Amino acid sequence: MSAENLDKIFKPKSIAVIGASNKSGSAGYRIFRNLIGSGYEGVVYPINPNRESVQGVQAFPSVDDLPRVVDLAIIATPAKVVPDITEQCGKRGIKGILIISAGFKEIGEKGVSLEKRICNIKEKYGLRIVGPNCVGFILPYLKLNATFAGSMPEEGNIALISQSGAVCGAILDWAAAAKVGFSAFASVGSMIDVDFGDLIDYFGMDIHTRSIVLYIESITDARKFMSAARSFSRAKPVIVIKSGRYKEGAKAATSHTGALAGEDVIYDAAFRRAGTVRVRDIRDLFNCSSILAKQPRPTGPNIAIITNAGGPGVLATDSIVEKGGKLAELSEETVEKLNKFLPAHWSKANPVDIIGDGDDERYKRTMEICLEDKNIDGLLILCVPQVMAEPKKLADRIIDISRKTTKPILTSFIGEESIYHARQLLNRNNVPTYPSPDEAVEAYMHLYHYARGLELLYETPEEIAIETTSPYKSVVDNILDDAIREKREILTENESKAFLELYGIKTTKPFTAESEDKAVKLAEQIGYPVVMKIHSPDITHKSDVGGVALNLQCEAEIRKTFKEMTKRAKEKVADAKIIGVTIQKMVTTKGYELILGSKKDPVFGSVILFGMGGIYTELFKDRSIGFPPLNQVLAHRIIERTKAYTLLKGFRGLPPVNITKVEETMIKFSQLIVAHPEIKEIDINPLIASGDELIAVDSRIVIDHEPKKHPHLIISPYPSKYKKEITLKDGSEVLLRPIKPEDEYLWLEMFKNFSEETVRYRFFRIIKDTPHEMRTRFCNIDYDREIGIVAETIENGKKKFLGVTRIIIEPKNNDVAEFALVVCDEQHRLGLGSEFLDYTFEIAKDKNLKKIYGIVLKDNSPMISLCREKGFKFSDGDPGEYKIEYDLLADEELLDDTTLENGSKIDGANSKKKPKKTII
Repeated sequence: MSAENLDKIFKPKSIAVIGASNKSGSAGYRIFRNLIGSGYEGVVYPINPNRESVQGVQAFPSVDDLPRVVDLAIIATPAKVVPDITEQCGKRGIKGILIISAGFKEIGEKGVSLEKRICNIKEKYGLRIVGPNCVGFILPYLKLNATFAGSMPEEGNIALISQSGAVCGAILDWAAAAKVGFSAFASVGSMIDVDFGDLIDYFGMDIHTRSIVLYIESITDARKFMSAARSFSRAKPVIVIKSGRYKEGAKAATSHTGALAGEDVIYDAAFRRAGTVRVRDIRDLFNCSSILAKQPRPTGPNIAIITNAGGPGVLATDSIVEKGGKLAELSEETVEKLNKFLPAHWSKANPVDIIGDGDDERYKRTMEICLEDKNIDGLLILCVPQVMAEPKKLADRIIDISRKTTKPILTSFIGEESIYHARQLLNRNNVPTYPSPDEAVEAYMHLYHYARGLELLYETPEEIAIETTSPYKSVVDNILDDAIREKREILTENESKAFLELYGIKTTKPFTAESEDKAVKLAEQIGYPVVMKIHSPDITHKSDVGGVALNLQCEAEIRKTFKEMTKRAKEKVADAKIIGVTIQKMVTTKGYELILGSKKDPVFGSVILFGMGGIYTELFKDRSIGFPPLNQVLAHRIIERTKAYTLLKGFRGLPPVNITKVEETMIKFSQLIVAHPEIKEIDINPLIASGDELIAVDSRIVIDHEPKKHPHLIISPYPSKYKKEITLKDGSEVLLRPIKPEDEYLWLEMFKNFSEETVRYRFFRIIKDTPHEMRTRFCNIDYDREIGIVAETIENGKKKFLGVTRIIIEPKNNDVAEFALVVCDEQHRLGLGSEFLDYTFEIAKDKNLKKIYGIVLKDNSPMISLCREKGFKFSDGDPGEYKIEYDLLADEELLDDTTLENGSKIDGANSKKKPKKTII
């Protein structure tokens, strides 16, 4: 769907209200009244077949009778007629629809049927639909109130998107009382079309919006949501409040992972991976949004408190400790400087108590000195009205200092009437102020966690030499196919461990013994002590039937246990097919018992769980959640959020575990999950870690017999299919492949070798330095939104980049993409630029793009010549620039005379387009 149609909704020049009414109190009455009474400058038409006029405005029987095709149709009619009205709108050419009406899926099957009809009509006419069952939306800067709610909120820079109509009203009332303004307010309702992902994309590019606030009850398209949130969270904070945090546990699950990975912890993990900030209530929602929009991001959790009273300082200190912050330790230099002008009995520590007679000048000098201290990441200024402290003068001082520092400053002026004007002054000048120290600290910690989350999210991973795909995937597929054909829900332990071994995860390999004698022979071959387990496709929980025996030491124990175990299994599960037993090596090495697992969540697809395993799995419920695919950094973040991480560093005589080996195992496990959507649940429990070794002692894999019906990955994996080997004109072999986060340092080395001219041609200005944040923007990408292809070669045994080509899909128009390419100076005239462009076309077609475009400086002669040769259309852009476009649809139809392998010709002899070498 194109952005133009979303603009039809949120930037309409004309609106029709279908169901507009003269009946006071009805939705149709209120919506029309709000539209014509709020100052909206566009045209509004009432549609009502039973009235000649509505609220004094000429009415029309239907959209067919309107004098023009409107941008937006608002439908406020009974649900049963909404599909027919939507069809009329589609036929008339109306592209934006807002359905206020209720009575759809929330009422059951009848309502679901209506929604399906509307969805079919939407696809038929290319409509964009907000709703149904929603309140509508408000755009204060356009004075557009398309809701049946009350008054227009103040204009601001927060875009509020809410799923709940009831909560909408509460939030707007709260915001009005708190003088919080909005760039936009939208109620999304049932989201049969436009959803959170669409609106994050839209308002992420909106010049009026500086932060996006979401009230979420559920997410319908998790992959779209994650892609949009990840794309904009670096530039515009996305703050989320998610209801339903304490649903009564996870539903019954076959595996430990299924039981541990409940719904809310998965939402938490998703918000964290997307770089969003999750808050707990409406007050936090706006406190957090306010500080993120007004203050610089802190570099750490160390807060200095400056106060004119001891009590509030103590309260703030308690709050910092409680919320996971740190009370900054003042440097000796700072204490010495403060000693020179503060009263002799000042606190000599943090909190810095400047005493009750402190005036605004004393506050000012104290703030300036503290901001110079490298131990301090942010300031919290507390003020209790005292004789010497004039709140308004102090506010002026704080505002002045806040404009000169890169550290965040928060305030809490405690009281009401005497400090009211000071608070107003601070708020107007982008210094957040809070009624209590606790709220201020909470806001600071949200700011810190947001900054830290982005820092960790875009940290450059270490390169770990693991193939992105297993060479044995087809073997694993055969194991799964056999089980699916036999209609089995769970793989046998032998199959599960074979599965893991093929992905490089070491296991205690089980060997099948159908008889007592074979069990003895296997035990002697493996070496005592051994473990014996019942082997049956019909028995999942072996321990429940006495089907596990540990630490068997001799032949006699093997024979006795075999008899007893098989007999007991037959008695407890009479209809089970007993194949025999399995024998495997008993792990005697002392180590840490972990769990590594995955399950398919109905919203977020496959998730990965890590934590303490073995007998501690259910006891401690120590778990951390992540999403495949993983790299080294993402694996490490999952590990460090668990109690197990502390143990793995060494505990009570046990040596530490090599964390890198744990990360490697998790990455291999992640690749297994990515490659096999047929996996519904999988446990490795326990996974025993000791030193440099990790070994899977037990594993269980549950199969999804209908994988296409369920979401699998919410984050696009590395697109290995875009790897391609080419030969340049000088005979050198080059690998074209997608860029990845681990490539940051190779990208930097390439950049260092660019001449100033090459840098200017690519970036349109001279850039001497590329900070980490800029480099990660090029390397740590969302493959659903863009593809960067590097040309890689080996020089003196080391990898080296020769150039990069990039396609960036427009978020609001996803069949169009911008492209850019750069080639290292020493590779010019060797054909790499031509190869890059040809491959850009191929990938663009594979992604179903219709057009690609780029910007070229008018003095970039080599690029201009190459693009003319390839058939780009040129037009003037900004001064000194050309805009170039390539129509991929025309390229499909008009090809040069080209000889195929069978000697035949392709039609299109008159085309000026150059034939492409390969089509993916």
